[in-house]
Amino acid sequence: MADETATTSPKQAAAMPPSAAAPWRAYDPLKRFLDILVSGVGLICASPLIAAIVLAIYLQDGPPAFYTQTRVGWRGRLFRIYKFRSMVKNAEAATGAVLATKDDPRITRVGRLLRKTAMDELPQIINIFLGHMSFAGPRPERPELVAEIVERLPEFRRREQIRPGLTGLAQVYGRYYTEPEQKLPYDLDYVARRSLPLDVHLFLRSWRITSKGSWDSDQEQR
Repeated sequence: MADETATTSPKQAAAMPPSAAAPWRAYDPLKRFLDILVSGVGLICASPLIAAIVLAIYLQDGPPAFYTQTRVGWRGRLFRIYKFRSMVKNAEAATGAVLATKDDPRITRVGRLLRKTAMDELPQIINIFLGHMSFAGPRPERPELVAEIVERLPEFRRREQIRPGLTGLAQVYGRYYTEPEQKLPYDLDYVARRSLPLDVHLFLRSWRITSKGSWDSDQEQR
């Protein structure tokens, strides 16, 4: 992994028992306070951008601009995640729940731009403010997909020890379209060593990727 601040490799984190992550316990209350503070300010500051994105979606494909999905969160609790709609209406009517793929024909033109800049995730600031999510952590998955993944990766449930995140090690240092087997070591690494310096690092790195519009690119292209 490219993160020079790492003290635990993804492979080591995958084999680490939950008790080995105890040093970060004191950070969790501060992490939640910062999530509330930053998301509250962010919602106010991002209001004009949110309005512009809603208008762009309406002009291309009509309403609705937002959609929600059930996701698995902290301690396995289900919650409704908020996103801007980046696919055509009723995109999963024929297929059911499936992961998006590169060059997915269901993605609209506006949606492709939103995904490249991760702006489709912007409404999740609401989820962060409400306590469903954090700014940094493993990405939340849909319950039906989690059930499939856990069958072959039982340790996938260990991601639920913390709140899921808007960004994380797997997103910043992995690849956008990849399998859970490749993302899981990064997620467990974050669970094991989350801290304020690491969260700041991930936030700044994520902002850099957003400014380049390369969230849907391979790591080497970012």
